[in-house]
Amino acid sequence: MVNHSSPAGFLLLGFSEHPELERILFAVVFTSYLLTLAGNTLIILLSELDPRLHSPMYFFLSNLSFLDLCFTTSCVPQMLVHLWGPHKTISFLGCAVQLFIFLLLGTTECVLLTVMAFDRYVAVCQPLHYATIMHPRLCRQLAAVAWVMGLVQSIVQTPPTLRLPFCPHRRVDDFVCEVPALIRLSCGDTTYNEIQMAVASVFILVVPLSLILVSYGAIARAVLRISSATAWRKALGTCSSHLAVVTLFYSSVIAVYLQPKSPYAQRRGKFFGLFYAVGIPSLNPLIYTLRNKEVKRALRRLLGQDRDARES
Repeated sequence: MVNHSSPAGFLLLGFSEHPELERILFAVVFTSYLLTLAGNTLIILLSELDPRLHSPMYFFLSNLSFLDLCFTTSCVPQMLVHLWGPHKTISFLGCAVQLFIFLLLGTTECVLLTVMAFDRYVAVCQPLHYATIMHPRLCRQLAAVAWVMGLVQSIVQTPPTLRLPFCPHRRVDDFVCEVPALIRLSCGDTTYNEIQMAVASVFILVVPLSLILVSYGAIARAVLRISSATAWRKALGTCSSHLAVVTLFYSSVIAVYLQPKSPYAQRRGKFFGLFYAVGIPSLNPLIYTLRNKEVKRALRRLLGQDRDARES
């Protein structure tokens, strides 16, 4: 039997097959969410309040932090409720909103990371022309392109996914409403949706990742031509944080959206999906602040503990 009408809601199975893990995961997710809120809010405040951080790099970083705040807030509170208690349902409207937000923010992040790679390429390969090329107007336009592409992708892919003929049991084998899980829930023909997801994966994952790799290939060639050890370390420090974020993001996204159709791959993808939704947004602020002296100095200035730059 197939339910051709809009279902009243869905049952998010999450990690219910491992009840002994749910309380542990609750603590991990709750802690990660607090770190996400604190870390990303701090980056946004520092980028706005400290004039020395009014640069393209921190403009894009504040966009990324705002995106991570929205992303985790769209799923983590409900995830915590499901991990703590027996009720694991979500309304059809709630699932639709969550799916729309996931597609919008996930696509935006792919494009935004590509824009940030271009910014690092200009900083390393065209340092004398950096201020001319990466002027504020272009930065705002690039950020707007990332958000608009996310919105378009979400508008295109959300309705066909929600119109699928879902099976009556309405059990979604995931902890959130995502496209792969909803396709697996369908009892009808999903060929169109699978083709759409494959095409979207090429344009949203493969193309941006290819552009990032091209940018870092050019950066690597420029760094290898540097004779000064100090300049060499500065160039690597400029790119290392972004490269670490890109590696974490794309490895988890590929594991979730490009996994083979097998029960083991689906179970593994569920843990990668948890890391993608909860872990990465909490790690991004740490990656960008622990190795970044400018952010540390800005934090000290904000706290009224500014010291001479030579003491850092």
